[in-house]
Amino acid sequence: MRTQPGQTDPALIRNFCIIAHIDHGKSTLADRMLQITGVVDDRSMRAQYLDRMDIERERGITIKSQAVRLPWDGHVLNMIDTPGHVDFTYEVSRSLQACEGAILLVDAAQGIEAQTLANLYLAMNADLNIIPVLNKIDLPAAQPEKFAEELAGLIGCDPSDVLRVSGKTGEGVRELLDHVVRTIPAPVGEADAAARALIFDSVYDTYRGVVTYVRVVDGHLGKRERILMMSTSATHETLEIGVISPEPKPADLGLGVGEVGYLITGVKDVRQSRVGDTVTSATKPAGEMLAGYEHPKPMVFSGLYPIDGDEYPELREALDKLQLNDAALVYEPETSAALGFGFRVGFLGLLHMEIVRERLEREFGLSLISTAPNVIYQVVMEDGKEFTVTNPSEFPAGGKIATVREPITKSTILAPSEFIGAIMEICQGRRGQLLGMDYLSEDRVEIRYTLPLGEIIFDFFDQLKSRTRGYASLDYEPAGEQEADLVKVDILLQGEPVDAFSAIVHKDKAYTYGVDMAKKLRELIPRQQFEVPIQAAIGARVIARENIRAIRKDVLAKCYGGDISRKRKLLEKQKEGKKRMKMVGRVEVPQEAFVAALSTDSSSDKPKK
Repeated sequence: MRTQPGQTDPALIRNFCIIAHIDHGKSTLADRMLQITGVVDDRSMRAQYLDRMDIERERGITIKSQAVRLPWDGHVLNMIDTPGHVDFTYEVSRSLQACEGAILLVDAAQGIEAQTLANLYLAMNADLNIIPVLNKIDLPAAQPEKFAEELAGLIGCDPSDVLRVSGKTGEGVRELLDHVVRTIPAPVGEADAAARALIFDSVYDTYRGVVTYVRVVDGHLGKRERILMMSTSATHETLEIGVISPEPKPADLGLGVGEVGYLITGVKDVRQSRVGDTVTSATKPAGEMLAGYEHPKPMVFSGLYPIDGDEYPELREALDKLQLNDAALVYEPETSAALGFGFRVGFLGLLHMEIVRERLEREFGLSLISTAPNVIYQVVMEDGKEFTVTNPSEFPAGGKIATVREPITKSTILAPSEFIGAIMEICQGRRGQLLGMDYLSEDRVEIRYTLPLGEIIFDFFDQLKSRTRGYASLDYEPAGEQEADLVKVDILLQGEPVDAFSAIVHKDKAYTYGVDMAKKLRELIPRQQFEVPIQAAIGARVIARENIRAIRKDVLAKCYGGDISRKRKLLEKQKEGKKRMKMVGRVEVPQEAFVAALSTDSSSDKPKK
């Protein structure tokens, strides 16, 4: 294959990513590779070098994939460090498309976990060459022989083929890099064909605009060249093109077949650089696009509202910019009678929701209220009309409902076998149906359940972790819909429904939700000049009630001694005034009450899935 002078020969390129369950040491292994290959010197080195965001470093999790170019033994290695959490599977699937091989990393002390299996199947579907590796072999609790057999049985190789490394000490990392060069195939592409490059990621830089990360499949992309985005037909000029090693380095000769790099066109509009799009030359365009990515469907919806209504335009702009950094984010404007103008935002899961909200508050200086998370329901009326409900306020009030369908998931739980009873109890309490159970080894079991998504998104994971002493791991994927007996519970203040507090719950749990919410609000809403009833209702039927007692002014303070009739007259006058105030009075609900009542920060460090 011919290449341009000074261009890297595709035969010397190896593209691979590191995939693993969360907290199995991907970022630490990537750190050692950066040091051993010499792209980062010891003075500049810091832990989790490729995790650029403060929030990633604080929580010890990877949220965004990071690509980096490493020189090794005359070859060029393009490595992508990927997230491990189930909510960021879309980042992993995009990274796999830019590679020919994957390092499947397993903690030698913890063994195979739920997300290990999920990522392995993703890599197999992408037809990648998989290198099984055991990490953390320096730990006293490590059991490399036992878990090498488990891993070999899963992939279908010999236990001796499973490499053993320590990302912390660097033991075995050089051998792993040699193994990558030997076993991962070189990229294949047509050097003389029209340029085609796949956009696998993009970020927004305040000063330089959109930075697009690409993997060149065919042809060549150069500097100061007119390029065409094939899905939007937008043309731009490449102001800068280069590689990341690990800081951006401009490449004046451009990028050839098999190379992974970035390009900057100076575009500020975030919608101009879509993930999964194909970049080609505007003067000699390619005939057909590369296969992109199946766009992820949001699993959880929540409303995001600025506490200060004047910040609504800033929230819109912040979501626009964040969407470029997070291709899985979807949103649309919505209005709430209680909270004003905001956005209905779709997330891939609860951790994704938590991270997005935190990034909006940190990076853009916003103060936000988020409503309780919901999933998408399909409601069919008796007259045949069908509604898609992403928000309790959209749930039809009038008319007879024939059926309500809710999304369900196929969930995989891996845990020590001693916790089987506790896991089954939790799952059956959440309307789960057992699909099957397999023993991976003598003391590790894989349990598969069908669970409604609406039952998972609140505190299911917290319950699972506490009942299994932190040993269980969970992975889930969408598995269609099922009919369910669901109702909408409204919370009424002074007889008026407050849309922000409404929820769609299963009929069996409606009473519990109503009682809990009424009690919570009684403590949060300050006392008024008149008595305020808080009611939970399903349609016209009230299922729970609490009262906020009135603040009572002492009108008898100035009466000392004297006739009882005068005191009675003053009390009657006060009673009339209270009644009139109750008729025209409106309950003031402070912002803090909304924040506390709708608080979904039951995180308890959720990323340890």
